[in-house]
Amino acid sequence: MRGVFYLAWRYLTWHRFKTSVLVGAISLVLFLPSGLQLLINRTAEDMTARAIATPLLLGSRGSPVELALNSLYFSEDYPSQLDYLELDRLNETGLVDAIPLYIRYRARGHAIVGTSLDYFTFRGLEIADGRPLVELGEAVLGGAVAQELGLSVGDSVISSPETLFDLAGVYPLKMTIVGVLATSHSNDDQAIFVDLKTAWIINGLGHGHQDLNKTAAANVVLTTSDEQVVANASLVNYNEITSDNRDSFHFHGDLSDYPLTAVLPIAVDRKSATLLQGRYLDHPTLQLIEPVKVMDELLATVFAVQRYVLFAIAMVAAATAAVVVLVFMLSLRLRRGELLTMTRLGGARWAITSLIAAEIIIVLIMAATVAALLNLALVLWGDTLLNSLVLRS
Repeated sequence: MRGVFYLAWRYLTWHRFKTSVLVGAISLVLFLPSGLQLLINRTAEDMTARAIATPLLLGSRGSPVELALNSLYFSEDYPSQLDYLELDRLNETGLVDAIPLYIRYRARGHAIVGTSLDYFTFRGLEIADGRPLVELGEAVLGGAVAQELGLSVGDSVISSPETLFDLAGVYPLKMTIVGVLATSHSNDDQAIFVDLKTAWIINGLGHGHQDLNKTAAANVVLTTSDEQVVANASLVNYNEITSDNRDSFHFHGDLSDYPLTAVLPIAVDRKSATLLQGRYLDHPTLQLIEPVKVMDELLATVFAVQRYVLFAIAMVAAATAAVVVLVFMLSLRLRRGELLTMTRLGGARWAITSLIAAEIIIVLIMAATVAALLNLALVLWGDTLLNSLVLRS
C-alpha cells in the first residue's frame, strides 16, 4: 500500500493546479460551518459579556436595540436624546450613581464618547500613557485607536462634521490627546473619550470667541448696551481649545436642558435596581432597559438567521461534492489510456482501484488539514478579527 500512496502522491503533485483547486474547495466547505459557528459563538460571548457588565441603561423611548448598540458598542446610529436633568433626577433618588453618555460624533471613523471620569472606573479602564481628562478640549484614546491612527500623547485629533456643509456653523473641534488607554479587548479600545462639556462644544452648544470688551475686538462690535454686546459676522469663533482661550468658552442657557444619548445607572444593590425599574416602567418619554435582555433578543434573531446560512452552506457543500465527483470521473475518462497501460503491464484491478482511492484519500486529508488550520487560526486570532470587523460595526 505504501507504493500505491507514493504513486498517488506523485500524480497529485504533478497536477498541482487541479489538486490545489480540489483541496481549496473541499477545505472551505469543511471550514465554513464550523468557522461560522465559532465566530458567532465568540461574538455572542463578547457582546453578552459587555451587556452583562452593564445592568441598566436609561434613554428616551424608542428602539431598545438602538439604545444598547450606541451606548455599549458605539454604533453610528444614535438614539433620541434626553435632557441632562434626568441624570440629576437619578442621582437624587439615592438608588444609583449615574454616569452620563453622549455618543453622537466621530473622529476619523471612531466614536467620540462624551462622559465623566466615573466611566473609566466602572469599565476598569487604565491609562497606559499620559493622564486622565482634566480640561476642556482634551481627549483620551482607546489603545486600538492610538495604534491604528499612529497617535500618542501630545498629538491632536479633529472631530468629523456630520454633514459636508454645516449651515448651523458647528465647526470641527481640534482636541489635544492627553492620554492613551491600556488595551481592554473591548469596544473601549476603539473609542475616543472626552469630557461631557467638550462633546457639547462639538455639538455647538458651547463656544469661545474674542473678548468684545477689548480694544482689539472693537471692529466686530455692532451695538453695545448695559446688558449685551452685539457683534458682526467677522467675530472669530475658535475650533481649538488652548490654555490661552479656554476661559472664553462658555455655554448659553440651562445646562439641565443639554442633551445626552443615555445615562448609565450603577445601582447600589439589586433591590435599588428593582425599585428604579419600577419608577420607569410606565414612563411616557423615558425607558430603562436591561441590555442583557435586549442583546439576548438580538442574538436570538442572529442564531435564527444562522440556521438559514448553515442550510445554504449545506447546499453549497452538496454541490461542491457533486463537482468533486464529476472532476474525478472526468479525470478517470481522460486517464483511460494511462489506466489501460497499467493493466497491460500487469497491474491488478484492485491495485488500480486502490490508486484512485488513495488519490481521493490524500485530497480529503489535505483539505481536512487546511480546514483544521483555519479553525485553529480563528481560535487564536478570533478576538483580533472581531475587534476589526464586528466591534467597530
